[in-house]
Amino acid sequence: MKVFQAFFQLPPKKRGFHLITAEVMQALPELRNIKAGICQVFIQHTSASLTINENADPTVRKDFETYFNKAVPENDPQYVHNDEGPDDMPAHLKAALLGSSVTFPIRNGRPALGTWQGIYLCEHRNYGGSRRLVVTAWGETAQMGEKP
Repeated sequence: MKVFQAFFQLPPKKRGFHLITAEVMQALPELRNIKAGICQVFIQHTSASLTINENADPTVRKDFETYFNKAVPENDPQYVHNDEGPDDMPAHLKAALLGSSVTFPIRNGRPALGTWQGIYLCEHRNYGGSRRLVVTAWGETAQMGEKP
């Protein structure tokens, strides 16, 4: 079994749900050598999150944003933590609901995601800035000359 790890940074993205599957794969090219294993992606921030969901229809990403804005509204007078603006505390709550990492199987050098699944960066701030992620993959690797 081998373990591979990479740190990478995503450029700033607007508020919303963004597919980042390709960026994750580019960040850890060694993943292509794993025949069978596991990959974890972790975001080092508290106001953005990660999830796996629909990767084909962009209206799903729009509906996610609509739902979370209704479920966790801005400008709630009961929020105490508001030093960084009205989107700050809601961003922390949304990130807590969705989580800071995703884990998925690797098979033959590729994510073994479902046909319509992709990895999302969920940006909950209006101006969240760049985001740092850690990708760790471990598993059985292909032997010299063998395809994963």
